Amino acid sequence: MNRRAFLALAAVTPLARWLPAFGTPAEKGARQLRGDIAIIGGGVGGIACALAAARRGLRVLLTEEYDWIGGQLTAQAVPPDEHPWIEEHGSTRSYRLFRTKVRQFYRQHYPLTEAAQKEARLNPGQGNVSRLCHEPRVALAVLLEMLAPHLAAGRITLFQPFRPRRVEMDGDQAKAVEGMTRWSDRLVLEAPYIIDATETGELLPLARMEYVTGAESRRDTKEPHAPAEAQPHNHQACTVCFALDYHPGQDHRIEEPPQYRFWREYVPQLQPRWPGRLLSWDMSDPRTLKPRAVTFHPTEPGPKGRLNLWTYRRILFAGHFTPESGIRDVCLVNWPQNDYWLGNLYDLPPEQAQRHWLAACQLSLSLLYWMQTEAPRPDGGHGWKGLRLRGDITGTEHGLAMAPYIRESRRIRAVFTVTELHVGVDARAQWLGKKPGEFTAEKFPDAVGTGSYRI
Repeated sequence: MNRRAFLALAAVTPLARWLPAFGTPAEKGARQLRGDIAIIGGGVGGIACALAAARRGLRVLLTEEYDWIGGQLTAQAVPPDEHPWIEEHGSTRSYRLFRTKVRQFYRQHYPLTEAAQKEARLNPGQGNVSRLCHEPRVALAVLLEMLAPHLAAGRITLFQPFRPRRVEMDGDQAKAVEGMTRWSDRLVLEAPYIIDATETGELLPLARMEYVTGAESRRDTKEPHAPAEAQPHNHQACTVCFALDYHPGQDHRIEEPPQYRFWREYVPQLQPRWPGRLLSWDMSDPRTLKPRAVTFHPTEPGPKGRLNLWTYRRILFAGHFTPESGIRDVCLVNWPQNDYWLGNLYDLPPEQAQRHWLAACQLSLSLLYWMQTEAPRPDGGHGWKGLRLRGDITGTEHGLAMAPYIRESRRIRAVFTVTELHVGVDARAQWLGKKPGEFTAEKFPDAVGTGSYRI
């Protein structure tokens, strides 16, 4: 990345793109539209909600902040994190249709080998994290295809880009959302039902609704593993993802990022203790929290039994495509090594949130530069200078994802909240006075959940 691209990065951050340089919204009259339901946020959840409503004949007003709809799957450039039973059960009909269409897209438009064409459960990237590691642009194409008939019929109207600025309330009832478009036009969306499908719960503070962030206290939730006092700023890390391919014998090294020296020496201050520097092939195991050594090699599998990060979130596997296609492996980098936890991206003054966003970008660029120049190789050498940043994969000039991968949003203070007491094995054993194996998770008549993560 050169300095011009870095300046472009600073100019298109989620905060900078909406600064007053675009004009003063109050100087213009607001355009008003009304529908049956207004969905603010066109990520995975927002799209699912819009499709469900449109299938029932409702007129949907759908918005999205970024140039790509799809949130995690597209603008955030994160392959789907799916539970291990996804091919058999534990998914909705519309999500199964999405997965089928992704595979169909590759079969129809890509030069797959004969063997790959025959794979019923084709995994385009053959990544470890998901049964369907695929490119953000393919997810975008499929989502637009699923929306297309509803857009044509006028059942869904998509406003993009759109950022909410104000929520009109009538007591505890949200009546309308006012937002700003790219050119500072004011747009007011009215509907009997308003859905907050933003990545960070943007409507909650605008509507002055009660919400929580970070870790609630043991007093609030009665959870045995909750902290004694609430920690509202203790958020899960955010990550600015990026895509790479590898060209042996070529030099694709970027310029040294301005914050590289800081991140090169940075040691996370966590409990339990992190094994050492963040930019390292040693990290904490997310299950045991004990030190874990991983490996990285773009052309070889690595030692048996040790995770090769190249294949972990790989979104294109060259072996699936004909040799003359020229398609190489593409690796999506969303690892502990570029998880940013030195600050949060919301509920802060804009200039502070902006600094954290840019620092998270610097961490990702520093990780790339370290891999290109100093990272230890299995053969005893250092760095893979043939690693190439693929901004065309993420749809940006600066090479990183359009949007940060947000793991933790604001959470409304609900009438009822599912807690560790309902789904945690140790907590339920203590609460019910039974042994593990003698009980299941709490059953709710109005909800379905598949637990597969570390609870």
